[in-house]
Amino acid sequence: MARPYMPGPKQFVFASGDGNDQQVSVGDPQEAYVAFSEYFRGRASDTCTVTDEQSGQRLVLMPEQGVVCRIEEANQQRTEYLRLDRPNRCLPSAMLFFENGFGGLDRFGQWFSDLSDLDASPEARGAARAAAMTTEATAMEEVGRIWSDSGYVDPSDQYYVFFDSHDAGDDRAERAALLHLIGFLGLQRVDAPAGAADGEVWVRTDPRLDAECARWS
Repeated sequence: MARPYMPGPKQFVFASGDGNDQQVSVGDPQEAYVAFSEYFRGRASDTCTVTDEQSGQRLVLMPEQGVVCRIEEANQQRTEYLRLDRPNRCLPSAMLFFENGFGGLDRFGQWFSDLSDLDASPEARGAARAAAMTTEATAMEEVGRIWSDSGYVDPSDQYYVFFDSHDAGDDRAERAALLHLIGFLGLQRVDAPAGAADGEVWVRTDPRLDAECARWS
């Protein structure tokens, strides 16, 4: 659950393997992002960590490995990993962390508790994540999240389109998860019309899907 950003000064510690740690006090997420962007771009280290000591949360960026890690130490520690599909998503992940901490990254992609899971194929990662969603509520929420990232409603109002204008080689893990969830939820996938990108997934409207996608709009 994303935590609301509390106004007023906040302290973050930026750290990297070169030992040049930096503590900053900022008034809002944008100020934190600007400060971290400057720090991150000047580092030769293959890891960069942002720590919010007050909340006990951390974000670890590993651009050379194409991995982001988020850590929450309050109560029972949670550590989760995400494989980046593009290196330039490192800094956007930091902005989400500055805005809403650990929970602010929920919509950023597919998180796994075991780093070794990231070595599986994108299709296997997507299917495994989807298979772990065993209730209609969690499955529908994930469908809504995927749609919110790159989808739209067809002008006829008959179809939800996922992965708008994407090629089949893009978003492979997300697509595998979506296809599994479509079957689990009993949603109706239809053939994309002529001229649509080969990575698009078209799904007929459904009252449950209407409600969930409205929530993510």
